[in-house]
Amino acid sequence: MKTIQEMWVAKRYLLSSKDNNFISLISAISIFGITIAVSVLIIVLSVVNGFEKELREKLLSVSAHANIEDSTGTMENWSFYTEKAKEHTKVTSAAPYLNGKGLVVMGKKFSGIEFRGIESTFEETVSNIETEMISGTLHSLKKDEFNIILGSDLANHLDVVIGDNVILNIAESITTPMGKFPRSKIFNVSGIFRIGMYEFDRRLVFIDLSDAQKLLNKNSSVDGIRLSINDIYQSGNVVREVALSFDGEFLINDWTRNHVNLFRSIQITKSILFVILLMTVAVAVFNIISTLVMVVNEKQSDIAILRTLGAKPVSILKIFLNQGSIIGFLGISLGVFIGTFFTLNLVEIVSFFENIFDFKVLAADVYFISDLPTDLRWIDIVKISAITFLLTILATLIPAMNAVRTNPSEVLRYD
Repeated sequence: MKTIQEMWVAKRYLLSSKDNNFISLISAISIFGITIAVSVLIIVLSVVNGFEKELREKLLSVSAHANIEDSTGTMENWSFYTEKAKEHTKVTSAAPYLNGKGLVVMGKKFSGIEFRGIESTFEETVSNIETEMISGTLHSLKKDEFNIILGSDLANHLDVVIGDNVILNIAESITTPMGKFPRSKIFNVSGIFRIGMYEFDRRLVFIDLSDAQKLLNKNSSVDGIRLSINDIYQSGNVVREVALSFDGEFLINDWTRNHVNLFRSIQITKSILFVILLMTVAVAVFNIISTLVMVVNEKQSDIAILRTLGAKPVSILKIFLNQGSIIGFLGISLGVFIGTFFTLNLVEIVSFFENIFDFKVLAADVYFISDLPTDLRWIDIVKISAITFLLTILATLIPAMNAVRTNPSEVLRYD
């Protein structure tokens, strides 16, 4: 038999008639099962990819690609090191920083925070904090003005707006005739940012570098310099090369080391979810076996007649392989369409149900991010489709081989 004839027979077996309504229903259920399994797998993997992408972007919007610190804990003449670092062809910019921990107080409300002393003109070249400002500007941080920029969640907790004053206390104490007291300073709120990560929006504040140096008695020294690198995946190698170009001993770090466990756990989670959901695809795919087994049993006489008319065993095999392939192709196609549609519109769909039922899918104080991101990757769609189609062919082989072993003389003996 020719291939076109084999395909025609396979399609005929899938169409509903008075004699095979049940089989056609089972075929539809098989297609529906594959559709649901493929679409769910695409949506889940896209959400995991979205989490990974969103976390990376949000982390890098505040954290630099890499940083270098002096082994003594104090870096003098930081301007020399920033200029030296920028001589590297892959370093786009460098900026000094000074970190500290303290307590922000507004009336009876307070919160533990980490403050970062920065030079605003340098900082905007190594992070995206300026683009994350919802009120004020990063350049409001000026020497001796003692301005402070808060995260949105921290500002809401303290119930402050631009122009309000807050007290910043640090653990280091000052000695007075009355004893030791925590060092504190009144700061004016000059800006509010929102990263979308509770860790930053509630715990991180920015002040001017010179103000931080005065508060910590650091004179003109800083903790280190932060680097912006044109290829973030080469951060580890680049920061090592930059540090080796300096004279002295330095400590280096990059974003992959700072958050290695986080991104590794995401990759492990993605792999586990893929395997688990692939089992769902396998269950849906192997429903085809039951469908084709019933088709083979019902079409025993048809198969026998085809054999007596000269159809070769390979032609019979192709008929049922084509039938299984059609079921798999339809299920995969619908699954890809539905999965892609829901993935591209998932944010709007989730927001719709959140507004109706008045609940939050991702609580900001529990999860790293408060929105449900997606990142549809076509390589995942191709991989899912290929594996599903391969499983479909494997599931089709068993009943197809049973059809090939049909003995025409035994089937037609009493017909």
